[in-house]
Amino acid sequence: MKEKIYQRLIELSNGKISSIVLKRITSSSLSKNLIHNFTKVYNIDMNEVSKDVNYFSSLQDFFVRTLKEGVRPINHDDDCFISPVDAKIESFGDIKSDAVFTVKNKYYSLHDLLGNAESAEKYINGKFVVFYLSPANYHRVHSPLDATVIRQFVLGRKSYPVNQLGLKYGKKPISHNYRLISELQYDDEKFFTLVKVGAMFVNSIELTNRTTTWKKGEEVGYFSFGSTVVLLFEKNTIKFTNNVQKGHTVKMGETIAIMV
Repeated sequence: MKEKIYQRLIELSNGKISSIVLKRITSSSLSKNLIHNFTKVYNIDMNEVSKDVNYFSSLQDFFVRTLKEGVRPINHDDDCFISPVDAKIESFGDIKSDAVFTVKNKYYSLHDLLGNAESAEKYINGKFVVFYLSPANYHRVHSPLDATVIRQFVLGRKSYPVNQLGLKYGKKPISHNYRLISELQYDDEKFFTLVKVGAMFVNSIELTNRTTTWKKGEEVGYFSFGSTVVLLFEKNTIKFTNNVQKGHTVKMGETIAIMV
């Protein structure tokens, strides 16, 4: 019953008008007055931020802030994947033989997430990890490895919440929200996929690297609001490091997996 009520309320509030209103409020110059309180409520370390809090033009501008150079050390070892984002690890583990993985006791199909069987088959019996970015997190996405972009494409139309309530009661938002999918190749013959999932009724996922070459640690895009990133790995290609634990917070640049 709770699930049905939640889904109904979200459907009623998630529309073009609500998205426009949200964008206008957070992008208005008046919203900059909220930034000081926002940093205090979420305990944001302004020593990491690239400019003083008074120089942001709006709350939206602060959401997509950049960081000072060097505050996120990158592990450049060739055999490791780094976290592409600052985030909480929502879920991780094995992808089953039927191309299914689990988040918040909900079963997600790779076919639904990636939109086609060919892409999904690469990751059967592989590994997955889901990163949740809260509204307080640094919102920029970075490359987890030196890799070549095979293709990028968009699926989904609307974006529903991917917070705790959204994952528990929503209609599988990770595989149904608006999402930008990047399929990448490394070591000439291996693949991984990075899925950037929209949230908060807003589909804004902006690419800042439109080339086919990604370098480990370089920025490739950003979210306008809190959201989710999913990484998919092929069978027998990686093992997660000990810091990959459910509910644990990781920083961009931190090692999350070692090649095997």
